[in-house]
Order: sequence, then C-alpha cells, then structure tokens
Amino acid sequence: MQTSTVTYQADTSRYARCIEVSKRIRWEIEKDVIRGRNFDYSHKFLPDGLSKIGEFTFLTEKEKRLLSQVQGRTYANIFGLVERFINAKVLEVSRDHCLGDQTALEALIRFSDEELKHQEMFRRLDEMIGGDMPPGYVFAPDPNEVAKAVLSKSSWAVLGLTCHIELFTQAHYKQSIEPDESLSDLFRDVFLFHWREESQHAIIDEMEWRREDERLSDIERDQAVDDLIDLVVAVDGILQAQSETDANYFCLIAGRVFDTDERNRVRDGLLRAYRWQYILSGVQEPRFSAILGSLINEQQGNRISAALGTLV
Repeated sequence: MQTSTVTYQADTSRYARCIEVSKRIRWEIEKDVIRGRNFDYSHKFLPDGLSKIGEFTFLTEKEKRLLSQVQGRTYANIFGLVERFINAKVLEVSRDHCLGDQTALEALIRFSDEELKHQEMFRRLDEMIGGDMPPGYVFAPDPNEVAKAVLSKSSWAVLGLTCHIELFTQAHYKQSIEPDESLSDLFRDVFLFHWREESQHAIIDEMEWRREDERLSDIERDQAVDDLIDLVVAVDGILQAQSETDANYFCLIAGRVFDTDERNRVRDGLLRAYRWQYILSGVQEPRFSAILGSLINEQQGNRISAALGTLV
C-alpha cells in the first residue's frame, strides 16, 4: 500500500521505447489481419478458459461451439466499446504534455491512433460475423453513452480502469487464446495483433495513472477509489444486460427449444463467464494488483475487495 511521498517522475525513455515498438510492429487491418479470410464456424471463437464453456454441461458439443461464437462476437464488441472511452481519455491526458515532454506526447498520440484502428477492426469483425450468423443478435450498450458515463468520473479512476482492461487483454491472449489451436485462425489472429499494440499501451497506462496519482490529496484519492468502484459496478451492469441478451439470442438460433431452467442456466453461465473475462481476470492479474496496491491504503483496498466480493 502507499507509504511514500516521493514524487513520481515518468521516464521519458519508457515513452521512447513504446514509440520504437509501435513503429516496428505497426499493422493494417485488411492487409495483415483479415487477409481476405472469413471466420471458420467449425471452430470455437473463445478458448474454454475465457468462455467457461465447460460449465455448460447440459449443452451438446455443437451448442457449446455456437455459444463460444456468440461470446466471441460480444468479446469483440466489448473491446470496441471500451476503446471509445480509452481513446477519449488518452487524448485528454496528452494535453498535459503538449508544451512539455514531446516524446510522451508522441507516444500518447500513437496510442490514440492505434485505439481508433482497433475500434475500426472490431466494427469490421462484427459486420463479418453478422453476415454469417442468423439475425437477432443485439449488442445492448451504446458506446458513446457508456463513454460519457465513464468519463464523468475522476481521471484516476478512469486510468485505473483502463490499465486493468489493457493488462487483462494481454493475460487473455498469452494464457488462453494463443495456446488454443482449436480456435478459428482468424479470431486468434485478431487478438494476436491487438495484443501486440496493447502491450505498449499498458506501459503508458501505468505511467499516466501514477502521474495522475501524484496530483491527488488523500481526500481526493479516497474519492477516486469510490469512483473506481462505481465504474466496476457499472461494468457489471453492462455484463448483466448483455448476458441476458446473448442468452436469448443463443436460445433463438440453437435449433431446439430450451425450457425455462435451461434458459436461466445459459444466462447465469454467461454472466459468470463475462464477469471473469472483463472484471475478475484483470483484478487477479499480478501486475495490476501490484500497481493498484502501491497507490492505495489498506482501508481503500478493503473497500475494493468488498465490492468485488459481491461479483464472485
């Protein structure tokens, strides 16, 4: 927990390394990622470790694969949504460097450019999947409305949520997506290229979060912790609504009639999977817990733990 009052000094050389890597790994959506391919629906989209498909014991193997594909479409849409507010916050904090560290400014501008590209890629994926799967899928939240709500909170909380998201993105790819050869090749490649750029973003997230933390008084930081808890609760509200929507869609297109108990089990299983994917896997990521733990005190940590405990 936070014990030091030493001023955090962002390391220009770390921003410079992010710029160097960004230039070296630069990719294009059609040329490098999609490459004229379509999704292979004889394969899963999400690995079992993320989809928690093993918990759906009442489904056939074909139904499990279909549910993985529904989850995969939502996975892409969720990332498109969060990158809307992430990009807005990145542009906001970049203004702090406009008349100062130009290396930091360039790193943040490249970050923003890449986030815009990611949003475009995820829109493209949704269009491709929508052209292949039966009609009826709905992605409930409006990205702009969500972004407005998120950005109404303190910068400390938004940067903390952003760091959390981009660290769990890396964990998902390295621990679950990359090793699973049973996934659709195109879906795996989407998150390979996404992971490559997000790795640099997470470094910048940490530096900007720590820089913002230095500005706060103890009272302001305590309020910012409440803001972060509010954001996690809001994310969970989105996941509850989307798990209901996705369960309805899956039961509509699966090719058989589900009784009320089965429909509820699909919905509840999706919510458990979504909470793992978008909240709990990030909280348990060691790098995130170490960063957060260095910024808050024990009482604040207990408040966060209590809020997360309601989701398990």
